[in-house]
Amino acid sequence: MNKIDKTQHGKVSELKSIQKVLLICGIFSSLLYVGADIFAAMQCEGYSYISQSVSELQAIGASTRPLIVSLFTMYNVLIIAFGSGIWVTDSRKRAHFTGLLLIGYGIVGCVALLFFPMHLRGAEKTISDTMHVTFTGVIVLFILLYIGFGATLHGKWFRLYSIGTILILIIFGVLAGMDAPRVAAQLPTPWLGIKERINIYASMLWVLVLAIKTLRAENGQTFYT
Repeated sequence: MNKIDKTQHGKVSELKSIQKVLLICGIFSSLLYVGADIFAAMQCEGYSYISQSVSELQAIGASTRPLIVSLFTMYNVLIIAFGSGIWVTDSRKRAHFTGLLLIGYGIVGCVALLFFPMHLRGAEKTISDTMHVTFTGVIVLFILLYIGFGATLHGKWFRLYSIGTILILIIFGVLAGMDAPRVAAQLPTPWLGIKERINIYASMLWVLVLAIKTLRAENGQTFYT
């Protein structure tokens, strides 16, 4: 191997290493989000993991807001990195769309987290609450789109798994959404936390599975067409 070949080989190896790190960010992003949610719920006095939403952990006035903001900001950075990894690893157009949608999801999630939190129940509502609901809807749309595009990346079984995930998101999203008027009216919301977390954790698991399958495909160079 001559000097030029060695240089090219070194650049290819470096690129592969960067791609692998970016894809691993997808695994860590899901683990971080779930871990942060559970940990913050344990730290917030009077908070009910079963009947209160994740947004209430990051609400204005919540004791856990500083913790959640720092951890979820890290999550969004990781998901943006993962989306970049999907983009640079897989040359197919649908993979590029999936990567771009993951990046967009991370950016929108970060903006909503930092600038448009909701208020705690009982507090006076402001434009921030309205924008929080709007951004939440946009985030849900991004999730459905990146799962929809990503469903075709790794063969039949991953496509079926993705369809199942989308059905879970729709069903439990509707069930959780039915509690919105009760939250606004400051009424009890039994099982809201569980319904919302089934929704969220299902999407987190999908990202984790996508990351693992893409890493395996990259190592074996066997992407489905």
